[in-house]
Formats: sequence, structure tokens, C-alpha cells
Amino acid sequence: MNYQTWKCKSTINGNPLLLTNSMAGTWHLYAQAYAGNSSYTTLTPNPTIRVLRASRLTVNASPEPVHKGRTITVAGKLSRAWWDDELQYHGYANQPVQLQFRKAGTSTYSTVKTVHTNVYGNLKTTVTASADGYWRYYFTGSTTTAAVRAAGDYVDVQ
Repeated sequence: MNYQTWKCKSTINGNPLLLTNSMAGTWHLYAQAYAGNSSYTTLTPNPTIRVLRASRLTVNASPEPVHKGRTITVAGKLSRAWWDDELQYHGYANQPVQLQFRKAGTSTYSTVKTVHTNVYGNLKTTVTASADGYWRYYFTGSTTTAAVRAAGDYVDVQ
């Protein structure tokens, strides 16, 4: 018998307006490969893909500027596409989101604490001002929603 190996790639196109929120998560695919002689084989194990709702995340650190040792309030909102509402974005409730800081002149963010969104997806916490730098929120994602990072908000500490 003459065996050949083939690599195949497939793209699944869909209309998100036809999706409902309950469809987000892991999809199990059923795939078969057909030969020219009408024989076929079924791919096992069946491959899976994750279909995730898009997410958005904002951040606002204030006051700007702030005196060293004073309190900074870091607010934001985590929202995600609501497929049941024609792709509008709604707050994502009760989700853990990391507050991260990057000192001015460096390139790496460090997690300071984890904050949970309220029932509207809003975030709010306080930290002590110690150095100039950027504050951002980072959501690691969930089984139904994509990960997202807010752009850093610079705070000048005097």
C-alpha cells in the first residue's frame, strides 16, 4: 500500500450575528479526509477550537500628577461582546482582573493586585503613589471570553 502524508488547513468563516452567547466556548469538530477513490478516514481524536467572545478593557489612574505617598485611584471597565444583542458590548461581572504597574524607563509590567469586576463590569481600587509609571488592567480571559490588556495610563509622581 502507498501511504502519503498531507497537511491540510481549513478556515471556518461565520457570521457572528448568527451566534448566541451560549455558543461561546470549546467546539468539537468532526473532520473526514476523502481520497480520490471514494475512501475516507475520520480524524481522531476530533480536533477542538475555542470560539471566544471579544473583550474590551479600560483604565484611568488619577489624580495626575500626584505627590509621592498619596493615594492613586485606578478605575476601569471590562466588557465583552454580547452576541444576543447584535454584538453590543456589556459589562462582564464578577471577573478577576490584574492591576499591573510598569515603572517609567522600564519595559515590564508587574502584577500589584487582583481586583474583581462588579455587576456592571466596573473596576476600582486604590494604591500608594511611589514612582512615575504606567498603570493598566489585564484580564487573562475565561472559557468563553478572550484575554485583553488595557493600554497603560501614565501617572507622574512628584
